[in-house]
Amino acid sequence: CRFGWAFLHLLLVASFSHAREPVYSPSFQRVLQVTNCIGHGQFNFNSTFCLLLENSLNLMDFQFAQAMLFAIAKINNSSDILPGLSLGYKMYDACGSIARAVSGALALANGNEATFVSSETPCTKSAQVQAILGENSSSLCMAIATIIGPFHLPLISHFATCACLSDKAKYPSFFRTIPSDLYQSRALAQLVRHFGWTWVGAIRKNDDYGNNGMAAFTETAHQLGICLEYSVSFFRTNPEEKILNIVNVIKHSSAKVIVAFMSYMDMNVIMHKLSYHNVSGYQWVGSEVWILHAPTAALDEHHILDGAIGLSIPEAHVRGIEEFMMDVKPLNSSGNQLFTKFWEALFSCEFNSKNNQKRCTGTEDLSDVKNSFTDMSLMPIFNNVYKGVYAVAHALHKILKCNKTCDTNTLQHLRNIRFPTKEGEEVYFNENGDPAAKYEIINWQPTAQGTVEFVTVGLYDASLPVDRQLTLQNASLFWVPASICSKPCLPGTRKVLQKGKPVCCYDCTPCAEGEISNTTDSITCIQCPPDFWSNAQRVACVKKETEFLSYEEILGALLTAASLFGTCLTCVVAWIFLKYRKTPIVRANNSELSFLLLFSLSLCFLCSLTFIGRPTEWSCMLRHIAFGITFVLCISCVLGKTIVVLMAFRATLPGSNVMKWFGPLQQRLSVIAFTLIQVLICVLWLTISPPFPFKSMKLFTYKIIMECAMGSAIGFWAVLGYIGLLAVLCFVLAFLARKLPDNFNEAKFITFSMLIFCAFWITFIPAYVSSPGKFSVAVEIFAILASSYGLLLCIFVPKCYVILFKPEKNTKKNIMGKTQTYSPRLTLKSCTVTKSLILKLQLHVRPEVAVVSIKMTNLHLVPLRQHLLL
Repeated sequence: CRFGWAFLHLLLVASFSHAREPVYSPSFQRVLQVTNCIGHGQFNFNSTFCLLLENSLNLMDFQFAQAMLFAIAKINNSSDILPGLSLGYKMYDACGSIARAVSGALALANGNEATFVSSETPCTKSAQVQAILGENSSSLCMAIATIIGPFHLPLISHFATCACLSDKAKYPSFFRTIPSDLYQSRALAQLVRHFGWTWVGAIRKNDDYGNNGMAAFTETAHQLGICLEYSVSFFRTNPEEKILNIVNVIKHSSAKVIVAFMSYMDMNVIMHKLSYHNVSGYQWVGSEVWILHAPTAALDEHHILDGAIGLSIPEAHVRGIEEFMMDVKPLNSSGNQLFTKFWEALFSCEFNSKNNQKRCTGTEDLSDVKNSFTDMSLMPIFNNVYKGVYAVAHALHKILKCNKTCDTNTLQHLRNIRFPTKEGEEVYFNENGDPAAKYEIINWQPTAQGTVEFVTVGLYDASLPVDRQLTLQNASLFWVPASICSKPCLPGTRKVLQKGKPVCCYDCTPCAEGEISNTTDSITCIQCPPDFWSNAQRVACVKKETEFLSYEEILGALLTAASLFGTCLTCVVAWIFLKYRKTPIVRANNSELSFLLLFSLSLCFLCSLTFIGRPTEWSCMLRHIAFGITFVLCISCVLGKTIVVLMAFRATLPGSNVMKWFGPLQQRLSVIAFTLIQVLICVLWLTISPPFPFKSMKLFTYKIIMECAMGSAIGFWAVLGYIGLLAVLCFVLAFLARKLPDNFNEAKFITFSMLIFCAFWITFIPAYVSSPGKFSVAVEIFAILASSYGLLLCIFVPKCYVILFKPEKNTKKNIMGKTQTYSPRLTLKSCTVTKSLILKLQLHVRPEVAVVSIKMTNLHLVPLRQHLLL
């Protein structure tokens, strides 16, 4: 028998209860024909209750051994792979002990392992170990991989899932055919998040598998907004007090979902304690180790785990493996104590029966037995074992085909293998020695017979985009409760964290005005755009109401009616004055200025209409400019009339030339000059910074006020101030002339009109500043209309009353009938009354006074209209 680089050692460590030496089983000779090399594979045959129940046998790991033997038999009987070579095996017992596992691995790596073969086997010399197959436990794999790493000896596990084993710096020679717990932890977190479970508890096995797996789950869970109310570690050998403490934590928690990252052995212990204390009604989320373990489901007599959901390796089928494993009759030909125990455990009998126990005959039929050995639910794991053996075989096959310069290191070739199985599954390892991560979602659904059925309800594929990795059939799920710390925040509210509690515990606070949230459990509220505002429910931004003084609303309609009525009334007065223009009272009231005043008043009434309606660029400029110019024109006319009255009665000296400086031409020029000053101010205002339409959002947050911004505040107040200056001047002059003798003394009426005008505009300023929105525009219109009505009514209505209702007073006789002596009296030492003196005393426009009687010593000036009326 030759030994060389092509030798494969599959070390199979079988942890029977008390085995301490390598065990070779002649009963497997049907698989190992004549071999020219010995293979080694490592499996843990340690029972779940190895420390609790003596001499118990783990049938599940026995199944794994059978799967390895099946793969070896397939390879040895195939001409496509390793032609001319056959694979053998040895089994070692680790019994869950790191020390035993490391000892066996070191013996193999050093080539010091003892060889036990039958006399029929031609290979009697040990060969160099090429690979080790195993172990179930992540902790044992970490220990073995650390030891054999420097020897570049591959270790391939079918069941060790700890993410830590993907660290190639620590474990360069480790490979596995089961996905890493990194993917499983992420998948479990996505599964929990899919059902909206944001408040969960967690139990983990206190070893590398549980601690690392739960750490990865916690990290992903936090990223997905899932909070852990508690996270406790547990090991089946823990004291009773610690186990009871865990039970109490579960019992007094508010989380209804428990994520269990444990082995089925630990799960059985905790399930037993929960059943004893009647703790039920929780949704369990499990890792792949126990979620598909039929014995665990059988032990759940109180249905603590009904509805459990978790991940398992995708269902697989290896043709011929079930028939191979079910053919156990050749095993009873073995005289080894191991298979005696196996037969007794398989058929629940004893060869040396005592105490009326069922006696084994060795001819029992497996078709009548239903136990964990006959359960094929672990077929995906059997497939992992199968793929592991074939991976090593393919690596050796590559070495066999290499030339002399090719690297004969199995480890290097194992990293690059990629092949399809006969069932069509592609086998390869990534840079971390891990396979592609795919899981089935399993749900425990009780049946009418009181048993549990493992139902596949979904799939997780880590190779797909994140949003497509998890697919579930929610309709087929059983028992999916809610598990949240706080109720979801409805749209229109946002989450506010509760002090001292995890982020999943929060209060729901309504969004502020102008903010919305249109999703459930919104963290923040979204500010609406400037032109929008939140609706009453705070779930959508709606267009803000645009407010301006319009013609359609009642206030706008009333102001429009008042403006038009004032315009019409002014036209009526103008028509009356025009119709009776030759009557004494019209002729005596300076008709030219009167008509100009009526025209400006009509413009004042009409300019108020420019303040109503949606502000535009042109309307904003027009409203203020028209208002400023028309009012100055109006006040200029009133001021002209006032100056005429005042000068007429103050020009007392017969030789005075004052009136010649304020004749008809000067009156026209004064009105034009006063108006041009306002025009100049308005031109400067429009040139420097004109008024413009503006959306005001500061006064009201829920609506937009359309108004005209002043542009230049100085321009606005200059226009208004100039109008006020003329009005005050007119009022002062009219006040001084209020007691002058005249049957129809205009100074009195002008005084009253200016008093009303000033009163309105003085009160306008605070009212305008304090009025909100469109009401400030209404205040300005009201001030314009009120002051216009004041001028119209006070100056023209008394005259119209006389013209229309007291025509007997509209005569020369009535105007001249009441004469009063005007004081002071002027004494002349010497005066000759001539025609030229009388002419000098006559006024150019409306002579109010003339000499009616002259004494030698006194000259009396009295009102006289006869020269105007002639």
